[in-house]
Amino acid sequence: MALSPTTSVSDIVDTFGRFLLTWTVLDASVFCTLVAVHHAVVYYQVSRDRAIRASQLETRLAQSQLQMLRMQLQPHFLFNTLHSISALMHKDVRRADSMIVSLSDLLRMSLQNIGAQEVALQSELEFLQRYLEIMTLRFGDRLAVVMDIEEDVRDARVPNLFLQPLVENSFRHGFGDVGAGSIRISVRREGEMLRCDVSDDGRGLRNGHKEGVGLTSTRQRLEHLYGDRQSFTLQGAPGKGVRVSMAIPFHPYERTAAD
Repeated sequence: MALSPTTSVSDIVDTFGRFLLTWTVLDASVFCTLVAVHHAVVYYQVSRDRAIRASQLETRLAQSQLQMLRMQLQPHFLFNTLHSISALMHKDVRRADSMIVSLSDLLRMSLQNIGAQEVALQSELEFLQRYLEIMTLRFGDRLAVVMDIEEDVRDARVPNLFLQPLVENSFRHGFGDVGAGSIRISVRREGEMLRCDVSDDGRGLRNGHKEGVGLTSTRQRLEHLYGDRQSFTLQGAPGKGVRVSMAIPFHPYERTAAD
């Protein structure tokens, strides 16, 4: 910057001051912008990491609940079934053989879809059918089961291993070891929702009834999978049976080449 002979020292100082102030303000603005961008990036990364960790924890929880249902099914159910087979071997070999075949099929099917949170309803029905075959062989004519399944919902996407715990609840709390009574299973579509009802004419709910592991896990899994777009209710009265109703969004199950 050229200085004229008439330029005073004060003018130089004033010009330099304005120049310095301008660059100071500019540097401060750039610095603040960089700091803001840095904090935004850090906040985004932290939020993303928290969301990923939360999602992973929820997935692990859902998988643990599903595994817990499998573990719950095996010891109690296997013990009773093997005991029945042992008793039948001495008086009705054909019936015992049928129970062994159904049990083998049930165990084989329980190993399928491991880790899958949702499966086709038809797959759940086939698994439930093997379970009911064994229970029918155990209790004979004392047990009546009615299945009312609409044909257009058999390919609907449903939680893996959700029907059997609902039916087992009727056996354990509705009929006990007597096994005398009837169970009705209904699955139908209502608009955009898939509704499932399992009802029995057993002993009903007693005062102070608490949900077992199967029903509690089913309720929690529905909340995890569908959030507010689901419902799960348990109704009953002493001597008037129990009705379990659930509703989830209806979605067709899309099979892949691996299936």
